[in-house]
Amino acid sequence: MERTIDLLIAGGTVVPMCKDREWFRGDVLVHGGRIIEVTHGPALEIEASTVLDASDALVLPGLIQAHVHVVQTLLRHNADGLELLDWLSLRAWPYEAALDGDGVEAAAELGIAELLCGGTTSALDFGTTHDHHRVLATAERLGIRMITGKTHMDLADGAPAGMLEDRDASLAEAAELGRRWHGAAAGRLGYAVAPRFALSCSRELLEGCAELARANGWLLETHASENRDEVRAVEAMAGCGTIEYLDSVGLTGPDVVLAHGVHLTDSEIALLARTQTRICHCPGANLKLASGIADLPGLRSAGVPVALGADGAPCNNRLSVFHEMTLAATLHLLRHGPCAIDAWTVLAMATREGARALGLDAEVGTLATGNAADVVVVSDDDWMMLPGAPDGDPACRLVYGATAAAVRHVVVDGRPVVVNRELQTAARHEICHRTREAWQATRRRMADLMGESS
Repeated sequence: MERTIDLLIAGGTVVPMCKDREWFRGDVLVHGGRIIEVTHGPALEIEASTVLDASDALVLPGLIQAHVHVVQTLLRHNADGLELLDWLSLRAWPYEAALDGDGVEAAAELGIAELLCGGTTSALDFGTTHDHHRVLATAERLGIRMITGKTHMDLADGAPAGMLEDRDASLAEAAELGRRWHGAAAGRLGYAVAPRFALSCSRELLEGCAELARANGWLLETHASENRDEVRAVEAMAGCGTIEYLDSVGLTGPDVVLAHGVHLTDSEIALLARTQTRICHCPGANLKLASGIADLPGLRSAGVPVALGADGAPCNNRLSVFHEMTLAATLHLLRHGPCAIDAWTVLAMATREGARALGLDAEVGTLATGNAADVVVVSDDDWMMLPGAPDGDPACRLVYGATAAAVRHVVVDGRPVVVNRELQTAARHEICHRTREAWQATRRRMADLMGESS
């Protein structure tokens, strides 16, 4: 008897990521936003409202990033050649202070469009101090699965006055945003409490962030141990290491994602493992800012959960999870040897382990029956993927060879949001126009703020 379903992803090589080193020719059947079956071989007696062609392609779970800044995308290619603390004070903070609400929305639209077209279906995002409802509304409109929160900061050397917040007002704004948006878009959106980092937040603000998040069951996210000067400054301020300080204010645990973790002592790594605090490895940004290289194999062997993220476009220039996978799979071999980390381990970090870091592993990260239908189809006949023999290892092709340009289709919550490399939820030319207009307006305000001529 013929069945009728909403969506059939047909004729691809399925890489379900329920376990490593499993792939087969088959179809993915989707109905009501859920995966109802993954077949070995072609599905029979199926009538689908929509069919996506996956021939000569790999079909895998939607890719997941555990640290991005979509609101920073307008500053891309305008913050190069700086280390972290100068990058913040001379570029990132003046830029964020110069953004108005339209700029926040345009930046978020550009960033989310890039993420989706590059195969990222879920992201943990870090906003700025104001207008964060515009980010959430844009994520709802474009169709990504996103957990995101406004930035909190109430002290920082070199920050524009407009970036420093009243502690109570900042926390109250986050509480209101979380109540309005957490669980919105049929559960596709979530809220995270996001203090910037130890040097830009008072102890009282950090403690307030932890209390707010835990009272509501929201994630916590911040930056930690990215740069040596930052680590030394935290030690001078707090009288202890960064991770010990964050632990003392409640910013460790399985509901906490710390971006970077480049400069960690053995005792800090042990604390992270004991508390099951998540680290997001951002190799592209860490290289660009000359921050260093986090010890990914060492963190994993110690039992610290690690996911991947691109960070922001001004400190990485791209939001491609494929770029981060390639770096994560190759950088660490210099120190640890050619077998230190393999392609399947890295692909798991961008799928099921990324889902675990975000608390979404019951919903996404694998192509398992009953999961939300977040699916990416990556062409296996692009130049860098060939010869792509049927018996060739797909993880090697995805991690070492693929780029965002190979993404053919993207499905989020059962909805095709990218089809044949074209975004379906917004017009590309309109995004390009809004991006250019918003950057020019922001650039002029940023120049005025910094006392420069435009």
